[in-house]
Amino acid sequence: MNKQDVLNFYGGTVRAAKALNRTKGAVSQWSDDLPLNLQYEIEGRTRGKLKADVAKHTAPGEAQASVPQP
Repeated sequence: MNKQDVLNFYGGTVRAAKALNRTKGAVSQWSDDLPLNLQYEIEGRTRGKLKADVAKHTAPGEAQASVPQP
């Protein structure tokens, strides 16, 4: 996921900030490429409706950890 995916899901910066317990300023400063730990947090808070982009953050040839799906 990227920043725009999150903003679209929540309906804007203010709503995303409230839902994720962040300030509007903090959300505004996010780069488009969100850190993987933040993506995992958002994936959990959206109950999987937004998914972390693990492949984008995995080095070529590096094994990906399997994450059990509910």
